[in-house]
Amino acid sequence: MPVIKIARRSIAAIEPLEKPVTYYDDALKGFGLLVRPSGSRSWILEYRTGAGGRGAAKKRVVLGSPQTVTPEQARDMAKDMLAKVRLGADPAAERAEARAADTVAEIAAEWLSRHVEPKRKEATAKLYRGVLITHILPAIGSRKAVTLTRSDVAKLHGAIARKEKSSKRPGAKRTAAHKTRGGPIIANRALAVIKAMFSWATDLGLLPVGSTNPASGVEGFKEKGRERFLSSEEMQRLGAALTLAETQGLPWQVNENKPGAKYLPAPEKRRAHFDLHSVAAIRLLLLTGARVREILDLEWQHVDFQRGMLRLTDSKTGAKVIVLGGAALALLDGLPRVGRYVIASTSAGTKGEKPRADVNRLWRAVCREAGIEGTRLHDLRHSNAAVGAGVGLSLHQIGALLGHSQTATTKRYAHLAADPQRRAADLIGSEVAAALGLGANVVPIDGVKREKTA
Repeated sequence: MPVIKIARRSIAAIEPLEKPVTYYDDALKGFGLLVRPSGSRSWILEYRTGAGGRGAAKKRVVLGSPQTVTPEQARDMAKDMLAKVRLGADPAAERAEARAADTVAEIAAEWLSRHVEPKRKEATAKLYRGVLITHILPAIGSRKAVTLTRSDVAKLHGAIARKEKSSKRPGAKRTAAHKTRGGPIIANRALAVIKAMFSWATDLGLLPVGSTNPASGVEGFKEKGRERFLSSEEMQRLGAALTLAETQGLPWQVNENKPGAKYLPAPEKRRAHFDLHSVAAIRLLLLTGARVREILDLEWQHVDFQRGMLRLTDSKTGAKVIVLGGAALALLDGLPRVGRYVIASTSAGTKGEKPRADVNRLWRAVCREAGIEGTRLHDLRHSNAAVGAGVGLSLHQIGALLGHSQTATTKRYAHLAADPQRRAADLIGSEVAAALGLGANVVPIDGVKREKTA
């Protein structure tokens, strides 16, 4: 058990022997350098737990390697650790516990099966699962959950925000071989998932008491609320494109420069036809202001023709009623009934019938035809509300029609609801301007026709 003055020069002179040898520091008890026959070296600290004394078991922890930790740094680490031991800590036991602790992937599996899937809506669970599988678990899934730091989460958050191309996931269908994933929005969702997951694990005792949430304090990217409302002209072009889709078909998007283009049918025959159910789905979205899944999951048993409403047993905000206008009722009445779902899928009428997954292919095609590329299906819901605000409906009425659970959600249409008031202000302003001799056009507001002033 050689004792030396541990310094850079003294440890550099040490040569490996046939057996492992620990060289202890002459100034700090328990601190030393372990030299193995292979030549590898490690800083170590030996201590006794509890009150100390020979009755307590001696334990050893490795502080690092001389290649990455200087003698001065190792000594400081040993002093800090000994101070904690005197206060009752057991660093070796803590490290053993950390090595045996659950990984991030194991915590995630528990969180999904015990909390998210039984207590959250299917769409929410699908989003969380997708974020975990695509972004979080490949990066930190094998890490011990207790070792994850705020710095680790901040780095991951930034990495997800940088859009990158990656290969499609094993078993994924209907997707390109390489897909661009990530962005600031999905990075914020990943941050929220990590924060919620660690908060749940700490509350249930899956992580040590007093563990800090590694996502706390990591600032998310600023998100701008997107408001896209179709104008009357854009709605007309969209309507024409939908009619074309179910009758003559929409023209293909073809790159004539590609080698295989010459084998394609003649230009006049390059048209894609879409079934009337998918076209009806888009029309219903704009006519009702419903959410996409509310229409695609809609069953015929939920349609109340007598009272003119849809009675949804479940939605984003729970059970709700959607009041239908005459146009929506007429559209539903004329739609062929094939199976359980209003918007029939390819499995309609079969034993294992499922709702239609999406109408994205049709939507991309009609947006291109109507010249409204970049518009989302959800923007049809905004457009429905915008029409209501423009004709003078109150925000309370709009919120009730859309099924908003929070009044703050409807306030985004407040500036549109001001249009009727603006017209009234123009009428009053014209009357006052005429009286003041400002040369404005006098507009009738009481049913009496006025003349223009000079």
